[in-house]
Amino acid sequence: MTPYRAPDWLPGGHAQTIYPLLIKPAPRFYRRQRWETPDGDFIDVDWADPPTASVSADSMPLLVLFHGLEGSSRSHYAITLMSACTAIGWTGAVVHFRGCSGEINRLPRAYHSGDSTEIDWILRRLQQLFPARPRYAVGVSLGGNALLKWLGERQGNAADCLRAAAAISAPFDLGASGHQLACGFNRIYTHHFLQTLKRKAAEKLRRHPGLFDAQRMRAASCLHEFDDVVTAPLHGFASADDYWRRASSKPWMTAIRLPTLLLNARNDPFLPAQALPAASQTAASVQAEFPQQGGHVGFVSGRLPGRLDWLPQRILHFFRNEVRDV
Repeated sequence: MTPYRAPDWLPGGHAQTIYPLLIKPAPRFYRRQRWETPDGDFIDVDWADPPTASVSADSMPLLVLFHGLEGSSRSHYAITLMSACTAIGWTGAVVHFRGCSGEINRLPRAYHSGDSTEIDWILRRLQQLFPARPRYAVGVSLGGNALLKWLGERQGNAADCLRAAAAISAPFDLGASGHQLACGFNRIYTHHFLQTLKRKAAEKLRRHPGLFDAQRMRAASCLHEFDDVVTAPLHGFASADDYWRRASSKPWMTAIRLPTLLLNARNDPFLPAQALPAASQTAASVQAEFPQQGGHVGFVSGRLPGRLDWLPQRILHFFRNEVRDV
């Protein structure tokens, strides 16, 4: 497939990150299903079904998407990827992390960048539900980091659940990413995330009084401060630094045994290029593509007003043409 090249009319990582929001496709129809979790909580899965039923539907591939921080099935990458996979007869599933489907979850915990235990439970449930279907997983940004961590932890056993995986714009080094988002223009992304994170945190505090320091949460002006007071203690970490270190996927990359595509732009505002893994830091099963341009989950192509079809086609091309049977 043709390597990614940004259009001349859209220069720079920030423009390539933000512009997709302006040409985001209309929300598509999903079939929602609620799954009760083993610990008494729930997650919502939005299913994207092919337009017509096939006689071989039970053996057609299933693609599951794990979204990014505060993402959902309405994110531009989710809409385009689900549309592309259903167009070729595949079934798509957007798994919402706890609290991201439009309804706050029940428990004090929510979700985090290294939530590989949740990934494991979800993928094993899909394995039980669809044992005859080839299954593929895509993780975007935060979801990509969590998926990569799971792949490294499970090593060869990951093949029980998946045939292949892809991680898009994953923040492999959460410390490097977090500090990058606290600098300069990047703080606009942090402000965007904190708006919804704080709103959800306030609702959790209303339901679970005394869960964390409300004043510190409201005063948080960067992800490190928010993670230190909310994310880390709610998910068993000693601090934001402890969370960022233990939840990063980069140390697990050499243990991955499943065919896996890494796709990160070198001008991604969310991660400095020097934090991208070197060849010696990834396993032979990992195919890394780090184009110079693309922004954070951007990869706009074509003439004005541009298209968002390069990324879903690259992912599907990898799964359909570049993955050998495992």
